[in-house]
Amino acid sequence: MKVVINRCYGGFGLSHEGVLRYAELKGMNLVVEEKESSFNRYDYYVDEVKKENFWYDSMIEDRSDSALVQVVEELGEKANGWAAELAVVDIPDDVEWYVEEYDGIEWVAEVHRTWR
Repeated sequence: MKVVINRCYGGFGLSHEGVLRYAELKGMNLVVEEKESSFNRYDYYVDEVKKENFWYDSMIEDRSDSALVQVVEELGEKANGWAAELAVVDIPDDVEWYVEEYDGIEWVAEVHRTWR
């Protein structure tokens, strides 16, 4: 199984090009609105009713989503959003896993029992 993680401080995020390619692969009809802000230059909406249908890349919960994996493999470094260094990690198919992180740096961890 392939899983997308972020390998640097900052956090998971797709570039504008990555968002557009992901939306294309998922069949999403994103409305793009360019902004003046240098931090986040674009807002994305899933249809014309903008304020009620805001979309952003951190809404992607399944890091093994085949479209997400394809975007990172196809675009390489061009898939990286601000403060992101995305990578595809191969893990065994039979592992129950989750993405763990510290200050934005992520890794794939196997689910196990924990008591506190």
